[in-house]
Amino acid sequence: MNLTVIGIAIGAFVAFMSFQFGAWGFIGSLIFMAIGAILGRVLEGKVDLRRVWDALSGRRSSS
Repeated sequence: MNLTVIGIAIGAFVAFMSFQFGAWGFIGSLIFMAIGAILGRVLEGKVDLRRVWDALSGRRSSS
């Protein structure tokens, strides 16, 4: 699947959630999609949560 097809599928899902469940369904689906994306990146090893936490807590800069 290319990125265009994935983008269309995500747009269709979010549109369905907003039509079916209103604004809260739309917001809820976006939140859960973001959580899923972050968890996927962590499981793939593309995001190190310790480094993110250190940057957010001020122990280390992001560069």
